Amino acid sequence: MRRTARSFYAYPNVGVALSHHGIETTLQFCDRLLAEAHVAAVPGEAFGTDRHIRISYATSMHELERGLERIHQFIVKYS
Repeated sequence: MRRTARSFYAYPNVGVALSHHGIETTLQFCDRLLAEAHVAAVPGEAFGTDRHIRISYATSMHELERGLERIHQFIVKYS
């Protein structure tokens, strides 16, 4: 039996929050997201894009809801 690897990642476009309040890159976005909202994400530059971040959804629904709400509030603040 052969098993295939499954990915548990979302890759949202956060371009609306870029070029605001000193956030020019997704690396800066991810640094500030971690520092201010306590949510870890991987910058899109690591995957060849400059307007996306990668977030894992391999956790409980409760933690996903908390993290997504924090990301939402962060984007609202900086867009």
